[in-house]
Amino acid sequence: MSASAITPQIRTPITVKAKIKHKQKQKSMSFSLSTTPITQASFSDPFVLQLAETLEDSLSPSVSLQKLRDSSSESLLSTSWPSRKDEPFRFTDTSFIRHSQIIPIIKPPQLDYSPSINGDTLLPNLVIADGFVLNSMSNLSNLPDGVYVGSLLSDSSDRIAERVLEFVGDFEWGDLFWSINGLGAHDMTVVYVPAGVKVENPIHLKYVSVEGGEEGSRKLPVSNPRVFVIVEEGGEVGIIEEFVSKEGNDDKYYWANPVLEVVIGKGAKVRHSYVQRQSLNSAHIKWTAVRQEAASTYELVEVSTGGKLSRHNLHVQQLGPDTATELSTFHLSVGDQTQDLHSRLILDHPRGHSQQLHKCIVAHSQGQAVFDGNVKVNRYAQQTDAGQLTRSLLLEPRATVNVKPNLQIIADDVKCSHGAAISDLEETQLFYFLARGIDLETARKALVFSFGAEVIERLPNSFMQKQVESHVKGLLSSTFKGSSS
Repeated sequence: MSASAITPQIRTPITVKAKIKHKQKQKSMSFSLSTTPITQASFSDPFVLQLAETLEDSLSPSVSLQKLRDSSSESLLSTSWPSRKDEPFRFTDTSFIRHSQIIPIIKPPQLDYSPSINGDTLLPNLVIADGFVLNSMSNLSNLPDGVYVGSLLSDSSDRIAERVLEFVGDFEWGDLFWSINGLGAHDMTVVYVPAGVKVENPIHLKYVSVEGGEEGSRKLPVSNPRVFVIVEEGGEVGIIEEFVSKEGNDDKYYWANPVLEVVIGKGAKVRHSYVQRQSLNSAHIKWTAVRQEAASTYELVEVSTGGKLSRHNLHVQQLGPDTATELSTFHLSVGDQTQDLHSRLILDHPRGHSQQLHKCIVAHSQGQAVFDGNVKVNRYAQQTDAGQLTRSLLLEPRATVNVKPNLQIIADDVKCSHGAAISDLEETQLFYFLARGIDLETARKALVFSFGAEVIERLPNSFMQKQVESHVKGLLSSTFKGSSS
């Protein structure tokens, strides 16, 4: 579509509530709101300042991470804890974290079992427990020559470390939680793919949250895992990020605050799968920042079902022409949960192609979903093809979804579209099943699962796809049992 000026923008958020009802320092360090604030300049938030000092006290010195820690510490000095008065957190209440006793995890945990990684032992995998790499439980023996996966602090190649440090600490779009991770990360996991190398099997990063507080204790252990992925020109790799609790800790209270940075070189490709199924009492706030050079491809498939508070901040920056970006996300809220996606895609160069599909199901009367998706097509991004669609399914009274699609177009030769749909199950679809002798409960189950299956089926690894299907079906089945009783 070509026009002299195209500036469609959706700025007013859509809020919908369902109306139709259907049946190392070795000692532990922590702090909370009761801690006496330290005197500081007026622009500092005393709570954030004390959190920063607590994190700093929990760290060991690291020359490689010092630049990141310094820039993060400086940012925290002028950043306040977000409230509902702040536009980015207008629909996301973080007081659950603030009113807890936050305890930085200062040493690697001891796992008394081996986490289940995948059904194919040939897949390279790395276990990250509470932010610490556990080499004894990982398998990286089948990687091509030149590919490195492991700790930045353990890397013996100065060349890879120097390449990573070219980018560390210069991201200008991060928020408070980005800076908390930068200050609190004990290490950085690096995935490095040299130019022209294609990694046949995806690399599975399994994050396990081990430490956790009990109900009523207010203790909230926090981990800050950080991963940096660099794929040089013409390289190709698949990354699977899976976030789980330690077996038997599915009801524990903890805060996972991970960051993933991805740099994709010219003509390179990254297929990214992100599966989050942590404790329903946890906080999970994740940042993903992607930089795409010319003719590169980034594909994300995300399924998020865990966390009392789950938020994904996704930032994709186009650094050259002819890029391809595909974002597919599915969020499911089956309890008193908030599932939040804040995405930002910035296109600055010609002939970029992007497609975003966001789907969510809220199946609990106290559950909510949030989508804030911003696609910005700047002046020089001519001949861009960008599409955005968000669809939400509300299954209970008072279930809530807050939708804020935002398409900003400054270029004048583009093809762009966006859409938003919020509904309960359609009566015509249910009638189709009933007319063929299928009972109402079975019909509802089939329709609800198929709603999310459109995204789940895009997971590129068959084992992960089957695992996620089984997990989602189990959550939905328990929801239907609860509503029918």
